[in-house]
Amino acid sequence: MTITLTTDLAIGLVNRPGSLAQACDALGHAGVNLDGACGYVTDGQGSFHVLVGDPTHARRALMDAGFEILEERQVAVVPLVNEPGSAAALLRRIADAGVNVDLLYATVDGRMVLGGDDLAALRATLG
Repeated sequence: MTITLTTDLAIGLVNRPGSLAQACDALGHAGVNLDGACGYVTDGQGSFHVLVGDPTHARRALMDAGFEILEERQVAVVPLVNEPGSAAALLRRIADAGVNVDLLYATVDGRMVLGGDDLAALRATLG
């Protein structure tokens, strides 16, 4: 299984109409492509995770537009077959190895983004 490491940026957003669009506008105008993304609200605070190939450029574009970067970290991107049970089998394998996953979302091309506190163990489990 080919596992790649790339950068996830977590951006703080105000929970109101247009905040996701504004963040995407800032990235788009700076020429930053989103390879994957997810957004959600917890306790009234918006969080927007973006998978980017050029984190320095993305971070600068977001900060220049007034956005707060909550976290920047490496994540694993793994291939996933689009069929029932494939995600469960992959996650079961990780869980059985005692590796914790604290972030999961999909890329635009259907791969799975996984974050955790021990990426080396995650890679060893899947590699």
